[in-house]
Amino acid sequence: MAGTHFEKGYSEVNGLKMYYEIHGEGKPLVLIHGGGSTIETSFGLIIPLLAKNRQVIAVEMQAHGHTNDRDADLTFEQDADDVAVLLQNLQVSKADILGFSNGGQTTIELALRHPQLIRKMILASAFYKRSAAVPGFWKGFEGATIDMMPQVLKDEYLKATNSEAGLLNMFNRDVQRMKTFKGWTDEQMRSIKIPALVINANNDVGSVEHAVEMYRIIPDSELAIFPGGHGTYLGAIESLDNGSWTKFNATELIEEFLDK
Repeated sequence: MAGTHFEKGYSEVNGLKMYYEIHGEGKPLVLIHGGGSTIETSFGLIIPLLAKNRQVIAVEMQAHGHTNDRDADLTFEQDADDVAVLLQNLQVSKADILGFSNGGQTTIELALRHPQLIRKMILASAFYKRSAAVPGFWKGFEGATIDMMPQVLKDEYLKATNSEAGLLNMFNRDVQRMKTFKGWTDEQMRSIKIPALVINANNDVGSVEHAVEMYRIIPDSELAIFPGGHGTYLGAIESLDNGSWTKFNATELIEEFLDK
């Protein structure tokens, strides 16, 4: 029966033991989670739906979830290179990529640094410049403490590692990355030739107006705006009321885009 295949493991990637899971069979679709998140928190609810018709490769990035840390700051450039090496290790020469939130920023870097690896890409609740978010979003990182992190994200990290020190380290690294976020130029975004689907929520971190701008600047792109908050349409658990996810229409849209 389609979607029943499952495997998990670690791969040696640029000094990391990178954790990954493979669900289902078919054309490969790589899922890249958001900051402070894991495979389970960003994609645990949508993976069974996506894996019915394709091979879903979900990864956990440096210092997140089951993947260890290394003596280097978190950067989207390095994350992109890590995903590229993982795909090489898994003998995947070309894949579709879905990046959520910070994973979307990593997907932008993948498109710039390793375009030959990507067939189609989905930028979900991502942004390419600081003006996408209100000034208060960026100011919030200046005095951020781990108490501000959603409890469900802390619980899932600890379930994977059982390390309070690792949790604090991940939080601090994520905060530092966003404090120094510079984004990409319009010229860089225009240079992306990969078919793209830009998805945003109407109450997201990045504005609807920025999502429209990103759709207009990536040459071969489509746009979808869903009601709800950051990742609600994907079933990201930190954005759901009581962990309940009932609106699966984003899955159908993603499938339609990838199957065209």
